[in-house]
Amino acid sequence: MKILHVVTLHTPDHAFGGPTRVALNLSKVQRAAGDDARVMALGDGFPDGELPRQVEGVPVHLFQARHLLPMFEVSGITSAALLRAARRMMRGADLVHVHLMRDLVTLPAALLALASRTPLVVQTHGMVDPTEKRVAQLTDLLGVRTVLRRADAVLHLTEAERLDVNAVAAPVPLTRTVRLVNGVRPQERKPAREPGRPPTVLFLARIQARKRPEDFVAAMPHVLARHPDARFVLAGPDTGALPGVLALARELGVAGSLDHVGPLGHEAVLAAGREADVYVLPSIEEPLGVSVLEAMSVGTPVVITRTCGLAPDVAGAGAGRVIDSRVGEDAANAHKVADAVLELLEPEAAEQAGKAAWELVGDRFAIDVVTAALRRTYEDVVRRRGR
Repeated sequence: MKILHVVTLHTPDHAFGGPTRVALNLSKVQRAAGDDARVMALGDGFPDGELPRQVEGVPVHLFQARHLLPMFEVSGITSAALLRAARRMMRGADLVHVHLMRDLVTLPAALLALASRTPLVVQTHGMVDPTEKRVAQLTDLLGVRTVLRRADAVLHLTEAERLDVNAVAAPVPLTRTVRLVNGVRPQERKPAREPGRPPTVLFLARIQARKRPEDFVAAMPHVLARHPDARFVLAGPDTGALPGVLALARELGVAGSLDHVGPLGHEAVLAAGREADVYVLPSIEEPLGVSVLEAMSVGTPVVITRTCGLAPDVAGAGAGRVIDSRVGEDAANAHKVADAVLELLEPEAAEQAGKAAWELVGDRFAIDVVTAALRRTYEDVVRRRGR
């Protein structure tokens, strides 16, 4: 099967995060199974403008991002060359899988797939939800609703996301929604922390306000009071919040215990997870974080918030701690993060939660299981379209 994945952006520092990682993960497994899976996206930030033709063994068709509407950031970038190439490649594709958001790449690509009558699967990654923003409402009117209503399948991560896309598509109910979780490749489980080795606590995600990195830093004094030699690693591309986070660390007097390592490649992400004793993501409204799954895949317990899509799975399996976090309650949030981290640094709790995290990924979020479910959706779509 010839599959064209369309995603908004790929950069050297992986700043766009989840959707691009999902597209690459799916494509790698699909290609290993004999499919011709490719990824099309904008590229930006590469040295000398040299755009790669492969990423992690996956053929990619990247086009230099044009910042048409800078005030809308990633939603305002596009490329006429990409859209021309997408239209051409769709003619030879069996199916187009668009990782949809309200932007000038994936939305027009999805509309092109509809116009060319190519079977279309869309996956929204929690990025298409009801909103009061007038520009987003106009975008929904001009194209998003049409795509959701006419797509052959709409993939959702959680029940909350299914309700959201139905609300955007209203008053027409969506009848072809399919739940598809994010998946990662299972890894060898790491050994327990050696006695006497200082503990390491990891934050690995885009450093932006929604991910709440300040809660991670604000928890440091409470953890250091019990484990004065602990190291805290702040990893991921900065999308605006880093200066304030580092300033907070200096203000709290904990900057000496904080290692800011910047963006990491995929193998380095897994290595950071192996080095960490606890992974923390105090994000507000996180659909189904791939970075959380990657940490658990090596046996690292996690601290996440109740609004994370993985919260029921983590809580049910005992794979970490799920905490309440509220905007405007910074001190309380920091204490909750710290208490959860301290619990998971206890040897018995660390062993139990780490084992549960590793088993949870293997049982429910292994990429082979996810791609097998996706393949069934693809085949159903192609069959219904008579391809």
